[in-house]
Amino acid sequence: MLISILIALYILIALIMVISLLLNGVRPSKTLAWLLAIFTIPVGGFLLYILFGRNRRKSKMFSLKNQFGPINKLEHVTCHPEISGNKQKITSLINKTSKCQVTCHNDLDLLKDGKNTFESIFHALEEAKEHIHLQYYIFEDGLLADKLLEVFERKIAENVTIRLLYDGIGSYSLSKKYLKKLKKIGVETAQFLPFKFGRFLSALNYRNHRKIIVIDNKIGFTGGINISDKYLKGDPALGKWHDTHLKIEGEAVDFLNRTFMTDWYLASGNKVDFSSFKVYRVPKIGTSLQIVPSGPDDDFDVMEQVYFSIINSAEKYLYIVNPYIIPNHAILQALMTAALSGVDVRILMSSTTDIKLVDWCVRAYFESYLKAGIKIYLYAEGFLHSKVMLCDDEIASIGTANLDNRSLQQNYEAQVFVYDATLCKHMKSDFLKDCEKSILLSDYEKYKERPWGKKLIEGFAKLLSPLL
Repeated sequence: MLISILIALYILIALIMVISLLLNGVRPSKTLAWLLAIFTIPVGGFLLYILFGRNRRKSKMFSLKNQFGPINKLEHVTCHPEISGNKQKITSLINKTSKCQVTCHNDLDLLKDGKNTFESIFHALEEAKEHIHLQYYIFEDGLLADKLLEVFERKIAENVTIRLLYDGIGSYSLSKKYLKKLKKIGVETAQFLPFKFGRFLSALNYRNHRKIIVIDNKIGFTGGINISDKYLKGDPALGKWHDTHLKIEGEAVDFLNRTFMTDWYLASGNKVDFSSFKVYRVPKIGTSLQIVPSGPDDDFDVMEQVYFSIINSAEKYLYIVNPYIIPNHAILQALMTAALSGVDVRILMSSTTDIKLVDWCVRAYFESYLKAGIKIYLYAEGFLHSKVMLCDDEIASIGTANLDNRSLQQNYEAQVFVYDATLCKHMKSDFLKDCEKSILLSDYEKYKERPWGKKLIEGFAKLLSPLL
């Protein structure tokens, strides 16, 4: 009798999930995959679906995207970056999907690796007069965290408000002792989707991957670098960590701060009066750029759409630096189409990643790249963690978003799209220098003869790509 009741209950739950899949309008291939999992893996199938399968764009875990109201058009000067006509469509796409327009009264500093980045960050923190907002996926105990604590204590004594937001999974190792020190000196802290059993199933798969610092709504930092000593000391297994970060001064910082304050409200429940934050501009027309926040609550797949559009707009070259390139069908086809059309497509990544399963999955796509004529460069002098895309000396993308399902569909990310020929050419030069120090893979016939055992492992890993 009990077994019959359990079977009936399982069938009822499975049917509810089937109806949910049909109503949510996910891709047919994904729907079929989840239906197969639900009906062939007892219990485990619907647990996996709860963890990884639900469509957040339909269910709206958070629906506070515009909690600060529409951006006052008078606050920001409309800019028209000097880019070709087909790339103007990208700026319109970003404006419509993320409500972040092009700003041009900005100064931009490109920061490479931990030493330069943290020197710039600590110098800027000392200049704070009103507030310091920090948001990190990984915030770890160590020398950097201790130095930040010292700065925080001095600035709070000067009546500067400090708010720190950290991800519940990425910063899971952050000690309670350190958090108590922050609270003691007056730092306001909040944890984004903490690791709690009550929200475990609904929140585990959706992380806040952003790295943002905003100082007085005037100076902002974002990019790939977390608060971790490995950016200064390196990693025993992977060597020196290489990454790219940005320092922004000007009106674009206002968009970074709006992103932070939205996340702060979601995590803490405390709403801050945003009207008190003044929009700053550098005196002259400077660097044109757009800040693009994205997440699973957006109406559209913002980051995927922008990446896809940039790839399709490439006419001369497309250079990508990214440690986690696990493309979905659309991105893969766009990359291959660009290369087959005569665009110089190159991918630069580390010779190995920090997660072996991810490394196998990344390599599972190499054969497709090479067949289409895409050049692959494997960097062996440390671990490349940068998330960079360069296109035709017109667009440079720097930020937190990888080219994988997690960044494109599940994580909260922040990417900066810069429309500046000088910056693009400088970054292209650095890219080509790194390529010269890397191992080139370009021979498709030779690569496809690799041992069948490697192909089998890569094929298995590829099956898990939607979860990675």
